[in-house]
Amino acid sequence: MAPKDKSTAGGKPEIDKELIRELAKLLDETGLTEIEIERAGLRVRVARNISIAAAMPASIAPVAHAPVAAAAGAVAAAAPVADFANHPGVVPSPMVGTAYFAPEPSAKPFIEVGTRVAAGQTLLIIEAMKTMNQIPSPRAGTVTQILVEDGQPVEFGEPLVIIE
Repeated sequence: MAPKDKSTAGGKPEIDKELIRELAKLLDETGLTEIEIERAGLRVRVARNISIAAAMPASIAPVAHAPVAAAAGAVAAAAPVADFANHPGVVPSPMVGTAYFAPEPSAKPFIEVGTRVAAGQTLLIIEAMKTMNQIPSPRAGTVTQILVEDGQPVEFGEPLVIIE
């Protein structure tokens, strides 16, 4: 049976609040972050934003590409991602996209832990909408931590690298 076309006097479809509630409930039940449906020319998209820290299980720590003692590793595993956001040497992501450490899969990475970088030097690339965006170092210093993995999706403002 086809859904009823609810229209207002202007000829535009009326928003079906019950449909939106059902879609939101479906998001909660399935753990999805977004769902979209189209009926009779009316497209409805329901999405929810979740923070990376909330979505990350407590047992997963940010990636630190340096050797760490077992005791220090346990402390690092308990540290939430948000702690790096206030670090004075953090380099946050300027956009949403996918982070890559090298200009191509077989190439040498731009940086590694311990690399000395100059202001303006490329740290990594973020692919957004099929465009490769070089992310420059905002300051000179030494890379002490790399907080993302190669090929990992990143959000705007997400800490990428610590430079001290």
